[in-house]
Amino acid sequence: MERNYDGPTAVTLIGEDGKEVTLLHELTFMYENERYMALTPDTDGEDEEAEVLFMKLVKENGEDALAPVENEVLLDELFEVFCELMDGDGEEGPEEE
Repeated sequence: MERNYDGPTAVTLIGEDGKEVTLLHELTFMYENERYMALTPDTDGEDEEAEVLFMKLVKENGEDALAPVENEVLLDELFEVFCELMDGDGEEGPEEE
């Protein structure tokens, strides 16, 4: 099934320090039976080499929550999958929420 990708969506997250951070939700995808979100800083297109932040979708008290991915090997693997999906080389397209 082909999905239309209209570009990233701005999302606001609250950090552990209580401050709001606005990021761009690039896509949500499955990797090894887990769901991950790819987020980038909102740079208004000025930084073509912006870093990608990966968050794992988890359940906390029955509700969806995001957990940071800190394992460097997993981060590298997620980045490879992200690049394949964004380039259209992967079998799955960006997943819409």
